[in-house]
Amino acid sequence: MTLKNLTLPVQGMHCASCVNTIERSLKKVNGVQAATANLAAERATVTFDPALAKPADLIAAIEKAGYQAAVEKVTLPIGGMTCASCVNTIERALKRVDGVLAANVNLAAERATIEFIPTLTGLPDFKRAVTGVGYEVREIPTEGEAVEDREREARRREADTLRLKFLVSAILSVPIFLGSFPEWFPWVPAWLQNPWTLLALTTPVQFWAGAQFYRGTFAALRHRTTDMNTLIAVGTSAAYFYSLAVILFPQVFPEGTRALYLDTAAIIITLIILGRWLEARAKGQTGEAIRKLMGLRAKTARVVRDGQEADIPVEEVQVNDIVMVRPGEKVPVDGVIIEGYSTLDESMVTGESLPVDKAAGDEVFSGTSNLTGAMDIRVTKAGKDTTLGRVQKLILEAERSRSPLIRLIDRYAGWYTPTICMLAAIVVYFSDDWTVGVEKAIGMLIVACPCALVLATPTAMVAALSCAARLGVLIKNVVHLEYARSISAVILDKTGTLTTGKLFVTQMRPAPGVDGADLLKAAASAEQLSKHPVAQAVVEIARQARIALSSPAAGSFAEVAGRGVKAKVDGADVLVGRSTWLAQQGVDMSLLSDPQYQEVEGLSLLYVARGAKLLGWLALEDKTRPEAREAIDQ
Repeated sequence: MTLKNLTLPVQGMHCASCVNTIERSLKKVNGVQAATANLAAERATVTFDPALAKPADLIAAIEKAGYQAAVEKVTLPIGGMTCASCVNTIERALKRVDGVLAANVNLAAERATIEFIPTLTGLPDFKRAVTGVGYEVREIPTEGEAVEDREREARRREADTLRLKFLVSAILSVPIFLGSFPEWFPWVPAWLQNPWTLLALTTPVQFWAGAQFYRGTFAALRHRTTDMNTLIAVGTSAAYFYSLAVILFPQVFPEGTRALYLDTAAIIITLIILGRWLEARAKGQTGEAIRKLMGLRAKTARVVRDGQEADIPVEEVQVNDIVMVRPGEKVPVDGVIIEGYSTLDESMVTGESLPVDKAAGDEVFSGTSNLTGAMDIRVTKAGKDTTLGRVQKLILEAERSRSPLIRLIDRYAGWYTPTICMLAAIVVYFSDDWTVGVEKAIGMLIVACPCALVLATPTAMVAALSCAARLGVLIKNVVHLEYARSISAVILDKTGTLTTGKLFVTQMRPAPGVDGADLLKAAASAEQLSKHPVAQAVVEIARQARIALSSPAAGSFAEVAGRGVKAKVDGADVLVGRSTWLAQQGVDMSLLSDPQYQEVEGLSLLYVARGAKLLGWLALEDKTRPEAREAIDQ
């Protein structure tokens, strides 16, 4: 039996009870081995036997539980259709794609509308299916951009709706609160203290702003369960309808129990909606790390197929394709160099600020920057399997994971709401005066309804993961975040962490009879056309020393990847680079027999020559961050 994992976006979860309800519903599906829902990430991960259960069955189970699986729809422009037979052919091809729930093709509009599970399939699969049966898919957005934009837009709409409800509720709740306590605020006008005025102000808060709590309650009751929506709806409804009864039938209630709780109902709903709004904003920020990583990757790749070069979306690159990467471009895939020599900035993978020389046979990684030469790369990993793709997957898995604390709270939440409701009923049953009992029960429900532990813990975990990612700290699993309290030792990488990650010229050693300013001018004049980090460091130190640079003669500048640069400056050939390369160019390197001019441990040496004469060397190193000592102490 081959099991399959599927992650489904789920909308409508508001508390840990929702998590338990979704997990129970999914586990009832025949063929499901395990199901885990994550409140903060708004996703459910299911392990199932594809021979017994289909994705559509899982979606149906989620919807039956009263929630909504975030199924996506996309419309593709199709070319080449001529008759109804074309329509049937394309629909059959699309429906065979794993994760496609429905496909409808319109011949007149030349469009295909596809309903699919975004975590299981995407635009590249649809394009391959359509082109595989002989038709053309016209220009469409890349998968990452499309799905990301839709999720971002959905979360933005949710946050905007909650913000509107909070603002309206807050505006109404302030006069409700002032009018409910004339002994505290005697200056409040009499009309605002009138019970009917307070009722009129409270009603939209209770039934418009609080409508989501009622919907959640009814959905939970249909499945014979309760959640935090139930407690909020019961608590605030008890306060509202008790107050309504006191206004309509004051004679039924004893003198001391005619209190109104309209302010309580309105303020609780307002505060909980504020919490939901802040929670929605926190969830919206969790994808920021993913979006930044998506920004690191190349959008297209230059692929050589059948002897022809073509720029194609990076999602369509396949293993064993030959990809060409020019200077200044990002490497779009993981692969092996088959031709070419270059220098790559791999700091996004390794953290090392120094560029790395790469030649035929060396591995390269997606997202790294090609600084100098051109390369032909044979693809070994593409798409989600690349180094960058695996990092993105790790972040998503961290957001979806649940720590032991969250699992404990989930179990606690399953009993919390029914226990509180039962205790409230017991208070009413054993009270001598039912009106007094109802008042005490309402007080219990009101106090219990905003369960901060259940609501805040998952959100706090996701907010922490998001904050860490924005600071450059990737946490593999939320369990590690919980155990971070017991850390006793921290291991820090030096380059780019304790150091600035940028090279600086810190020393120079002119040859006998050579002036230091002349050495620096020759090196910087030759290097100023290069974009290499080493060249930029040399030019920067020359500018700081206010040395006027000479421009290389037109057409004389040449950069040899991994070796150095050569340019004609003031009528003479100037070479800057490795000692071995300068020797190959005919420079007299006999001065290296002197220990003062040999390689220095911990420093990168750059040798400078004019013609055949060695002018000396410049030493470069990565400086320690000014705040490193304080950070380590902390």
